[in-house]
Amino acid sequence: MAPTITRIESTEFSYPLEDVGFSSYGFDPVYEPGAVTDRKLFAIELHTDEGVTGEYVGGNSPGAAQINMFADYLVGRNPLEREKHWSEIKRALRKYDRMGIGPVDIALWDLAGKYYDAPIHELLGTYRKRLPAYASTYPGDDKGGLETPEDFAEFAEECLEMGYSGYKLHIWPDELRSTQKIVDAVHAVGERVGSEMDLMLDPACHLDTWADTLKVGRACDEQEFLWYEDPMKDAGISQHAHRKLRETIETPILQTEHVRGLESHTDFIANGATDFVRADPEYDAGITGAMKIARVAEGFGLDVEYHAPGPAQRHCLAATRNANYYEMALVHPDCANTQPPVYGNDYSDMLDAIDADGTVPVPDGPGLGVEYDWEYIEENATGSVHVYE
Repeated sequence: MAPTITRIESTEFSYPLEDVGFSSYGFDPVYEPGAVTDRKLFAIELHTDEGVTGEYVGGNSPGAAQINMFADYLVGRNPLEREKHWSEIKRALRKYDRMGIGPVDIALWDLAGKYYDAPIHELLGTYRKRLPAYASTYPGDDKGGLETPEDFAEFAEECLEMGYSGYKLHIWPDELRSTQKIVDAVHAVGERVGSEMDLMLDPACHLDTWADTLKVGRACDEQEFLWYEDPMKDAGISQHAHRKLRETIETPILQTEHVRGLESHTDFIANGATDFVRADPEYDAGITGAMKIARVAEGFGLDVEYHAPGPAQRHCLAATRNANYYEMALVHPDCANTQPPVYGNDYSDMLDAIDADGTVPVPDGPGLGVEYDWEYIEENATGSVHVYE
């Protein structure tokens, strides 16, 4: 007999980020000595009648609200029928961005791995067990951390010495930057470490005009950057604009972090609007959705690069041939990554988590292969606990 889902629990909890604040516009996390920012995440538990539980920590409030729309559908059903559930929930959320699917789908994969006593990457089909990582920085600040182009160059050199073979810059928020400052940072980093590291630039959709986008892109050309990611304030979703950008500069572009789902990614690829393809198991309807995107990219002869760090990303990357790097984000010389303090068994996405070769391991225990500190989660719950049974 197959297992049956008997109960689903979603718990919102918070944890402090020390020396991290937000830019005056309120949307960019930046280094701020002495500041403490509370961050909220969600912890998902899928319980079954056989005592096997699927777990995942992550997500956001809009996604959690969507879980309210379909959690009852899963109760009483076989958790191993992931493809069926993925298809039905996708249709149920067709009017929305479907961000609620990801955390639950990942928890279903965790449950399956525990049921079969195998890590998720084995269920997917293992390609590798060590993942090359690149250092992906916090946005620039004005507090003496990553304040100047030279600061970014010095930090790049530190990352190189640690073993990282790739380095990505996130630029300054609106009130702190100029186009020339970004160009100067591209050149400073390129001249310091460009002959020894793969370099990437992610303006995070900050650049206001086509002229700004072009000037920065041409600087990336001169320093032979590996990719140029989400530069424009179109929110990263215009196929026409990015196809035009590809035709105008030499640096490959990386898009699709901000378009949701398989079909939108496929359209971006088929219409020549990106060189590298972004996928995220949390954003793109789970491990199921992210792996579909990876296979489409493979069919078009393109590489997929998974967004952000996390155990689900590690399993996806481990089972993907056409991928290059694990994104160790966000890193900074003076403050820690935003990883919640809920992981046991030495799992880490902090700056120093790589080995001397610049790689991180793939968890090898059943399911996601990580142990969550449920006592911490419960002690720091914000009162938002939903139970479906």
